[in-house]
Amino acid sequence: MLTRVARICKYGFLDYVIQKSDNGLLMSLTLKHLRYFIAAAETGQISHAAMELNISQSAVTTGIQGLETTLGVRLLARGAAGVSVTPQGARFLSRAKAIIAAVEEATRSPLGEEGAVTGQLRLGLTYTVAGYFMARHYAAFRRIYPGIALELLEQPRPAIENALVTGGLDLAVMLTSNLGNAGELASETLFRSRRRLWLPSEHRLLSAPEIHLADVAREPYVMLTVDEAGRTAGRYWDQFGLAPKVVFSTSSVEAVRSMVAAGMGVTVLSDMVYRPWSLEGQKIELRQTVEPIPSMDVGLTWANARPLSPPAQVFRAFITAALATGG
Repeated sequence: MLTRVARICKYGFLDYVIQKSDNGLLMSLTLKHLRYFIAAAETGQISHAAMELNISQSAVTTGIQGLETTLGVRLLARGAAGVSVTPQGARFLSRAKAIIAAVEEATRSPLGEEGAVTGQLRLGLTYTVAGYFMARHYAAFRRIYPGIALELLEQPRPAIENALVTGGLDLAVMLTSNLGNAGELASETLFRSRRRLWLPSEHRLLSAPEIHLADVAREPYVMLTVDEAGRTAGRYWDQFGLAPKVVFSTSSVEAVRSMVAAGMGVTVLSDMVYRPWSLEGQKIELRQTVEPIPSMDVGLTWANARPLSPPAQVFRAFITAALATGG
């Protein structure tokens, strides 16, 4: 991918980075690193960049640090008020934006035979996927492949699985970690979103050197129920012979966010739905437990009995490529 981007942009600077990486002197530079840096530089806050990109703050920080290591320069100056670009960072920012713009321009028009595919694609979505993942990819797909009529249908997992088997849906983007009918359905995981403990600011556990699930079990707990989150949580709580002390159950992620931030309780949810602030502007902190908690896996699912239609094949290739390039 890097070589292709270098050909598009024809920047000697990027060619230099690729050459040094190929020689084993530096780590690989990816489009994700560039997007992390651009978001942090433009917002002036790592937390705001993470919220904009729908990832964790640690992922943004690690990515930017890796980019700085690769380039051998300091791109951002860290301070109490946030981050600001250094002189070297300002010069690189314009180049990074040009690289991203070139890649986006290259993908605005259909490439190869896929662009000629027409037809209808009925795509099933579970609640979390619809709310926290699909919107930007839907817009990009419609722009790149105007000949494919993409119909989105949000349904619970059992309904989606049944529709895939009976032919009511062609393909689904759903939580593959919750898949029930593995016998009749094939799946392909696109990414894994780790689950971590959400805490209000100034909670006593924030100062603990390590946090066990037993510590969490002693706290009031706000349980999310949508997309079978309660059933999924039960699996890993049961594994350790523990149970959360649930004080409130809700199907609303925003309700969980507000209640945790206000100090009503704690929760364990995936990074995909995490935001550092509640709607009321109160801070939410993240911590990892000592005991491993299974990730929330998002992926594609389709029926074993039928081959994917041409539009479904195009969407599968599109979403896989979009995630591989950090889209």
